[in-house]
Amino acid sequence: YKIFKVLKTILIFPPLFRLVLFDFRLARLALVSAEADLSLPLAKELPSRHAQLNALRSTEEFDVLVIGGGATGAGCALDAVTRNLKTALVERDDFSSGTSSRSTKLIHGGVRYLQKAIMKLDYEQYLMVKEALHERANLLEIAPHLSAPLPIMLPVYKWWQLPYYWAGIKMYDLVAGIHCLKSSYVLSKSKALELFPMLKKDRLVGAIVYYDGQHNDARMNLSIALTAARYGAAVCNYTEVVRLLKHDGKVCGVRCKDLITGQEFDVKAKCVINATGPFTDSVRKMDSQQVENICQPSAGVHIVIPGYYSPDNMGLLDPSTSDGRVIFFLPWEKMTIAGTTDTPTNVTAHPIPREDDINFILSEVRHYLSQDVEVRRGDVLAAWSGIRPLVTDPDSKDTQSICRNHIVSLSDSGLVTIAGGKWTTYRAMAEETLDAAVGAHKLLADRCRTVGLMLEGAKGWTPTLYIRLVQDYGLEKEVAEHLASTYGGKAFDVAKMAQVTGQRWPIVGKRLVSEFPYIEGEVLYAIKEYACTAIDVIARRTRLGFLNVQAADEALPRIVQIMSEELGWSREKSAAELEAARTFLHQEMGYRSRSEQLTRTAEINLDQQEVHRYEKRFHKFDKENKGFITIVDVQRVLQSINVHINENALHEILNEVDLNKNGQVELNEFLQLMSAVKKGQVSDSRLAILMMTAEETLDKRGPVTVDRSGGGV
Repeated sequence: YKIFKVLKTILIFPPLFRLVLFDFRLARLALVSAEADLSLPLAKELPSRHAQLNALRSTEEFDVLVIGGGATGAGCALDAVTRNLKTALVERDDFSSGTSSRSTKLIHGGVRYLQKAIMKLDYEQYLMVKEALHERANLLEIAPHLSAPLPIMLPVYKWWQLPYYWAGIKMYDLVAGIHCLKSSYVLSKSKALELFPMLKKDRLVGAIVYYDGQHNDARMNLSIALTAARYGAAVCNYTEVVRLLKHDGKVCGVRCKDLITGQEFDVKAKCVINATGPFTDSVRKMDSQQVENICQPSAGVHIVIPGYYSPDNMGLLDPSTSDGRVIFFLPWEKMTIAGTTDTPTNVTAHPIPREDDINFILSEVRHYLSQDVEVRRGDVLAAWSGIRPLVTDPDSKDTQSICRNHIVSLSDSGLVTIAGGKWTTYRAMAEETLDAAVGAHKLLADRCRTVGLMLEGAKGWTPTLYIRLVQDYGLEKEVAEHLASTYGGKAFDVAKMAQVTGQRWPIVGKRLVSEFPYIEGEVLYAIKEYACTAIDVIARRTRLGFLNVQAADEALPRIVQIMSEELGWSREKSAAELEAARTFLHQEMGYRSRSEQLTRTAEINLDQQEVHRYEKRFHKFDKENKGFITIVDVQRVLQSINVHINENALHEILNEVDLNKNGQVELNEFLQLMSAVKKGQVSDSRLAILMMTAEETLDKRGPVTVDRSGGGV
């Protein structure tokens, strides 16, 4: 029946079909470079944050001042400065510190929006998909180092779904037109399992594979802001807008506060743009307390699990979860991202992932993975919540209806607000916003030139750039690949900051943590990219905090030490930075939820034989039968088997299990740990693995026999 509806729509309404096939009016080739049209010089060196603050203070009047350093705000700043407008941008936190760093990492047109457009003959939704597909192509072109096409598999478990989904996905390709990344295709059951061996086999009919884009969202956001800075925009993070300035009832600037020094100053501008995402209404109420709220915040939670849960280059889409939401299951940075949820929430600068949402995602993942793959709560390495700023149109008569795309509004005082939308269409939203601002404020501006405009790092990047990094600087291959895909052509600048290791290989590039390719030189480069806090480094300049909270926690002391030496922090400031970063990991990146999996396991779910085995293991360390073990006990056993771990590392290992934080691990705490490991709530406890390995080594040695000792003659 559904297949019939699709075919009927196409056949009975030929105008829509003609639009799908031939409407390329919106399709402007992203392959055409925009730089030839620009008369602006591109600065070789980024201005320092101090220089940017001076520009904000000393400039008599800007043409455009953007509030908000997310994707849309940075896009507005880049659009404005490349139209030859004197441009400034201020951000209360860090660039991409909010929603723009907490996305699903997809650059997509919206398969489900297209389904609604066809089924409901909704031309507006069709145009929205068309625009998003054009922007997808443009974004992949202007930042090839940060983005790439990604095949996504849609498994099919009912025969009738195969032609139905195929028709819809083929329509998606047709709407993309010249911007189609690669044609979708159908897979047999055996071929689908060959490409995605973790997939559930039972009742699997086949699969359909289509292509969308994937990117490093926080780095992409930062690249947009840095590109604007290189073209001459005064962009500054940790600069809060305290209030709007008005003259004769019209907005003429803002009062700012530098959150690093506490100093306040005024910034004058002909036009002020509100691009603050979930905080849209906060700025609108600075303009007028009487305005109605238009933001309808929705929380989306994502989790990160080990990379072995998915193939290296194949995502998965479940279009119909148990409650109707879509779940994505995607490889990213050699890990696997699963999400997202969609739950009404309150606006906050520090959203926290809920345990219910994490378990919902895990439950849905279990539905389409093979029974051979045990999906464990303990495998969640990080989790985060992002607030999606859905909006209602303030000019609409029906104030309860949520806008499906974005809105640009102009207040009586001249404040321009851009709200809603999605990551993929940030550039188009910025263009529409600047068109409205230029018209409303009579600004002398050139036309938009951001289509095809290469972003920071795109120049000089090639797929084989990493080889030159290995050859020229002596970096490890994995580190070189990471630098090339993160910084593009600027990777050589990062490599120059890498310290000599003193080893035969690699020659330069000391890692922050052994299992990730992030190096200490990146911390120094992050400061050049306006990183002001340790959180900026672990969350947005690198993505360590989003990939593995424990690894990020281990890297923090060294990161703080490097930043302290470079920025001249006091001992108190360094301690405060370390504490703030750890609070961020515990609250916003799911570390607390991860650790609570052990504390919640008060009941020890072990049989008598298991209890006996683990007690025996425990007493190999607790030789004196104290009922607890300390660092000294562990060190003694490890030394006896010639294993050496420094005291700080041992302290961290024991602290993971020390529930009452008294500096020792009691037998009951150890049994709780092993019970949690058994139930899959904890999967990578270093203490559990360390003690098991030590016990096995000791048992293999055993007592030395008399004849082998040379005695008994």
